Amino acid sequence: FTANIALISNSCAIYRAAPNNPDEIAGLHNATLSVSAETNMDARFILAVIMQESNGCVRVPTSFYSVRNPGLMQSHNGPATCNENGTPAYPCPYITIEEMIREGTAGTPWETGLGLVEALRQATGSVDDVGRYYRAARIYNSGSVDASGNLEAGVATHCYASDVANWLTGWVLAEDGCDGGGMRMLPWGERGLL
Repeated sequence: FTANIALISNSCAIYRAAPNNPDEIAGLHNATLSVSAETNMDARFILAVIMQESNGCVRVPTSFYSVRNPGLMQSHNGPATCNENGTPAYPCPYITIEEMIREGTAGTPWETGLGLVEALRQATGSVDDVGRYYRAARIYNSGSVDASGNLEAGVATHCYASDVANWLTGWVLAEDGCDGGGMRMLPWGERGLL
């Protein structure tokens, strides 16, 4: 988390919203740990998805594609946000920060609201297979992994899994995107370090 504080502190600038204040940053950290304990989901994975989806801006706008995607994790059709209809809330209350993270991790109250927990359950592979997290990231972003196993194929953000991998390996200011050559997840022993 510490490696991301400078980015989180300034992440709202691209949305022309007030920067995260120290209480909101502390709330983001505490809520990530709280939801991690509540859902048994690795806090590092939660944070990587937060950084991928919003760079930690608590006032990130809601995106609208096939459904509403609000909040820090751009959850599937969730209600929690500190930027409703283009009106950023300041300050963003801790309870809302925690709910944004809960919706993205545990899923939304609606039966179609896939969260990280369900995405990881759907990701194939053994419990020891770190590739499950990359497949889960792809499922979280698009709803599925392409039948080819290529995590860049199909709909949604093609480089999502590789971007999440960069966040997980500490590339805080890594360039977004990938070369388009395809990131196919191999068994751990065949791929080495990411």
